[in-house]
Amino acid sequence: MAAHRKPRQRSLSGHTARTAATIALAGAATATAFDGTGHADPRLSPAEVKSKVDALYREAEVATEKYNGAKEKAENAEKSLGELRDEAARKTEKLNAAREGLGSLAAAQYRSGGIAPSVQLALSSGPDQYLERAALADRADSRRAATVAGVQKQLQEIEQLRTEADTTLAHLKSRQAELNRHKKTVTGKLDAAKRLLSQLTGEQRAEVTGEDRASRTAGRDGVSGTPPKAADARASAAVSYAYKALGSPYVWGATGPDAFDCSGLTQAAYRSAGVELPRTTYAQIATGERVPRSQLQPGDLVFFYQGISHVGLYVGNGQMIHAPNPSAPVRLAPISQMPFAGATRVS
Repeated sequence: MAAHRKPRQRSLSGHTARTAATIALAGAATATAFDGTGHADPRLSPAEVKSKVDALYREAEVATEKYNGAKEKAENAEKSLGELRDEAARKTEKLNAAREGLGSLAAAQYRSGGIAPSVQLALSSGPDQYLERAALADRADSRRAATVAGVQKQLQEIEQLRTEADTTLAHLKSRQAELNRHKKTVTGKLDAAKRLLSQLTGEQRAEVTGEDRASRTAGRDGVSGTPPKAADARASAAVSYAYKALGSPYVWGATGPDAFDCSGLTQAAYRSAGVELPRTTYAQIATGERVPRSQLQPGDLVFFYQGISHVGLYVGNGQMIHAPNPSAPVRLAPISQMPFAGATRVS
């Protein structure tokens, strides 16, 4: 049987080799262009960086508010779980005491109640003594029955508490998983924005982020002006707090006193006035009375973007104090610089 032979491969040389090499390099370059790896991204202009960074910050802020909401629910679930476990422990202790009492009654019955009524009557000194003993036995039986019923009820209550605790624990684990998802989203967006900003010079970064020396030092060297008067004492206290926070860094998920995210700042400001606001922007906008933009007063909460993902504290003259994003600290800014979504007057 004839052996199969592989065809001889012809070596490339001269013009043919150069042509093949050129085609191979061109193919590699084309593949690299499509898969986005193996080459440096083209240098973006400051305007392009600003557009991309602003979009990333908005996406990160949406995820941050979702993180804040999930965190609040996780904390509430954890608190409820602790309360359920504490109540179950108290009821278990009470149940053990009731069981001991039931055991004492059973022992007493064994000692004195095991004799037949006819024998008790024969042994008694008279009918009156028997009847007295019978009445005592009836009362003991009633007490024992009540104790048994009480124990059964407590067992049911403890079982119900354990079921509720299991359900709450499942909710807690779900919230914790949600927290991790939102955290991953936030950090991914912020890291991408940081990489884009690193392409710029310091001067370009300041231009892109809107950061200047005055806003960097506001609140630290007295260049913050005098807080305006608000409609009531609580709003005035909130505005004063916000002015003192000028220059504090933005940290997502933070509620002060040294760093804030946007809803963390407004929550902390009103907490200083004795008012507890919800944690998230989309919950804060539902607090108090909605007011039109034309009737804003110092202390009102102002919200931005379609998804209500950003909030600031209005301080008058078309200005607010807000925590913008990781590239800029808490600062004064015009409310016109973002798409206005609504305002709330805290009541």
